[in-house]
Amino acid sequence: MRYVKWTLWAILALIVGGFLHYTLPQHDIVRVVGTYQERQDLNDWTRIFWADPDDQSAALVNRDVQFIQAVDARGRERVYRNEDTGWSWPPYFKFDTANLQTRAEDLKSTAANPQWVVVTHYGWRNQVLSIFPNAVSIRPVAGPDVRIIPWVNIVILTVLAGMLLLLWRMWAQFRERTIEPALAEVGEAWDRVDDRADAARERARGAWGRFRAWLGTWRAKPPPRH
Repeated sequence: MRYVKWTLWAILALIVGGFLHYTLPQHDIVRVVGTYQERQDLNDWTRIFWADPDDQSAALVNRDVQFIQAVDARGRERVYRNEDTGWSWPPYFKFDTANLQTRAEDLKSTAANPQWVVVTHYGWRNQVLSIFPNAVSIRPVAGPDVRIIPWVNIVILTVLAGMLLLLWRMWAQFRERTIEPALAEVGEAWDRVDDRADAARERARGAWGRFRAWLGTWRAKPPPRH
């Protein structure tokens, strides 16, 4: 049972960690090299990785999506989708897709004369599933070695850790004040029942012994020898 318990905890930790990693904002320092628009099919399960704003019908099976192409300092390609999140999850409340696309177009640069920018985004990139992180904002920075401190992630994770600690303390107090005394009372009651059962067995054995002794007095005695 110990292995089962730790396996369940590990699965839960992976689910929660994956959810937070997908949802929380991430930052890439890149050089924008292009933008384009492409029609994407949304008729399979990968639709969950695309935005679904309130102003778009859930019945749509495809739509035009804007993309931002970039390259990081190591020369690795980065491609971001540019979609509004609207009022849906995750709660970035992004409504400026057109403005962001224009800003990305204006910040394009070449390897010979790079303009480095930090792209804030959420989500994952997977070439097999054709899913892309969603760019939330773009702003220029001095160079590719600029240190970005993820203040939003720090605050959110700190709040979550505080909430988990509070829930754990509440559960510990509830267990100490309610569950453990109740279990102790149940154990004491069970001990009392067990003691009464043992006493009843002893009385039964004693009564049976006396009954057998009484029967023995009625047995025929052997005749006296001459």
